[in-house]
Amino acid sequence: MTIGVHLQEFHGLPVCEFPAPGAAAELPDAASVAWRLSVPTYAEPEDEQWQPLFERFLATVDTARVRAVVVGGWDEPYETSSAAIVTALIGANDRLTGLEAVFLGDMTFEDCEISWIVQSDVTPLLAAYPALRALGVRGGTGLAFPPVRHTGLRSLLVETGGLSGAVVRGIAGSELPALEDLELWLGTDTYGGDTTVADLAPLLAGDRVPALRRLGLRNSDIQDEVAAAVADAPVLARLEALDLSMGTLTDVGAVALLAGGALTGLRRLGLAHHYLSKETADRVAAALAPHGVLVDLGDPQTPEDDGAGEGHRYVAVAE
Repeated sequence: MTIGVHLQEFHGLPVCEFPAPGAAAELPDAASVAWRLSVPTYAEPEDEQWQPLFERFLATVDTARVRAVVVGGWDEPYETSSAAIVTALIGANDRLTGLEAVFLGDMTFEDCEISWIVQSDVTPLLAAYPALRALGVRGGTGLAFPPVRHTGLRSLLVETGGLSGAVVRGIAGSELPALEDLELWLGTDTYGGDTTVADLAPLLAGDRVPALRRLGLRNSDIQDEVAAAVADAPVLARLEALDLSMGTLTDVGAVALLAGGALTGLRRLGLAHHYLSKETADRVAAALAPHGVLVDLGDPQTPEDDGAGEGHRYVAVAE
């Protein structure tokens, strides 16, 4: 699986592409959409660069009414990091006074493969926008997230084909008292995903995220270990939704989840793209159905034959 479409909605708003120079277009009300600001990732000399596009955007729309910005492509994102874009967004905080949400790196595989996108330290955005409610990032290369305190953030999404343990430890060490929704794509070690269960421990304790109601630990090649850790985690008792989809979950992890017992308090459990036997998948569904838990067991996978009787298991999104 690859990411083949750009975001259509963000922060509850339809995504609207800010038009190219000279394009005749009637613009919507600035507060009614999430503005997508994007330039070609393989630019020609005549193509507009991202920062001139951003300045044109600031000069065109009612910046005080802008609620959400989706950063799409920038020139050569496989070599050039998002640092200059982060700096530009920070520099506009006196104009984007109503900004509530930022997504950084809305690119498909045709723009730039997820594990090639070079990111940067994104936490200065949180310092510059204390009222920010949602932050999304796609791409783990070069991504940094040192521990921060932010009292307004409600949603944090990090999509990668390989998420470093350092980033996870930074997020886990942050104080985010308003955070309700956290989703991390942990990925595979082939693309830098060296996160361990120990890195997740502070998150699973839940002390720094008292408002957390939805937790996604997705797209992981250590999904059995993650499932076993979540099964006994203090945070599980307060969650409404748990998403362990897109990874390499097997019967071992699913049985560990059931043994924990706290799944019955959930409303939704996401396990799609899994490697469960039919018997175990049926067991999970039967155990949770009487408690009204909606379980997604779609997209079952079969290990690929490796010639040694083991079989290869793959996360949904890697390169």
